Amino acid sequence: MGGNDSGGVDRLGGDSSGDADAYAVLTEEDFRAHWWPAVASITRLVGDLAAAEDAVQDAVLAAMEQWPTRGVPANPRAWLISVARHKALDSLRRQERRRTKEPEALRDWHEAVTPPPGPVPDDDQLGLIFMCCHPALDLPIQVALTLRALCGLSTAEVAALFLLPEPTMAKRLTRARRKIRDAGIRLQVPAPESLADRLAGVLRVVYLVFTEGHKAATGGTLVRGHLCDLAIGLARGLHRLLPHEPEAMGLLALLLLIDARRAARTDGAGNLVLLEDQDRRLWNQHMIREGEQLLERALRRGRPGPYQLHAAIAACHSTAAEPAGTDWRQIALLYGELLRYEPTPVVEANRAIAIAMTEGPAAGLVILDTLGRHPQLSHWPQLHLARADLLRRLDRSSEAIDAYRTALKFPLSTAERTFINSRIDQLNTSHDRRP
Repeated sequence: MGGNDSGGVDRLGGDSSGDADAYAVLTEEDFRAHWWPAVASITRLVGDLAAAEDAVQDAVLAAMEQWPTRGVPANPRAWLISVARHKALDSLRRQERRRTKEPEALRDWHEAVTPPPGPVPDDDQLGLIFMCCHPALDLPIQVALTLRALCGLSTAEVAALFLLPEPTMAKRLTRARRKIRDAGIRLQVPAPESLADRLAGVLRVVYLVFTEGHKAATGGTLVRGHLCDLAIGLARGLHRLLPHEPEAMGLLALLLLIDARRAARTDGAGNLVLLEDQDRRLWNQHMIREGEQLLERALRRGRPGPYQLHAAIAACHSTAAEPAGTDWRQIALLYGELLRYEPTPVVEANRAIAIAMTEGPAAGLVILDTLGRHPQLSHWPQLHLARADLLRRLDRSSEAIDAYRTALKFPLSTAERTFINSRIDQLNTSHDRRP
């Protein structure tokens, strides 16, 4: 396992291959879509994430060389997996020959492709998440490594989800890969009795995949729909695997309730539309009903948890026919309860917004100003956007403009940058019109 963090899909760019014409037959996004299933399949075979990544990377490079002249195979994913499988096994054979232990290696391969008995995740993507959420690693690094290696997120995107500088996250990922290598940790689908030990990490991975899809940290679009769809599919698979687990129900409910608003979150030009300004007729009522039913079933089991509370907050929005009907007092109470499970400054910041909606913007601003001294949140653009909005509501235009400009110093999607600049223009115009 290498000591740098250049592995994975970040290496798929045309500059590294020297063959830009490859994208005439298959785009980088297509390669990314095939990356995870291919890595999952090969990791199941060899039990080594780094070896699987290397083999799939070699297969992708082979595709870039061959497909522009020979054409794309009828099933590109199957082609990549087949080539990567051969490359991975060839690599292991070479290693084992050097150690004169080829018979043992062959037995290991057989065991790796023999699934353990019982109700284990048979979907490659979900199964690989369970593999990577290994209890030998701390929960945050389980999640970060899985997002980086398997979900197609760059180190910068993973760092943004954890509110960390990119170099800090890169170092943590490198240390985690080194620990896996040095400790000889073999990645395999866990036995049924071990699923519960890994559930917290799996839930978090799925949630953060959706988070990046719902509001992209950077890029030209606000919503990365394929990531939202992927996360919902994984949440459905997790619910099928553990049908009586209330937090799995709560997570699926949460994603459905939030994604139901997708069509209303941007206008025809792709510009951001705030929740309070959305056309609620565009909300997907089928998804809302399914989400609410799942949440009710989860709560009846009497084992509350953070994802059920997040879903309950989302339900407060989905049940309001108009913005004025939103029960912000209930939302503030739910965030207060959520702090028992997730005592983080991000949850506290969201509670501050709810308090501002019930007790006035000044009350919320006091909390946000205190949180602004937290070393992580000072680099979180959403905190500065929230402060700017409350300052705007208090008619403190100059301070609001400063807060908006501070937010612009950090990575944001194009839609968010456009929205912020429009707000700054509005505030400047209003200020100029004053007598």
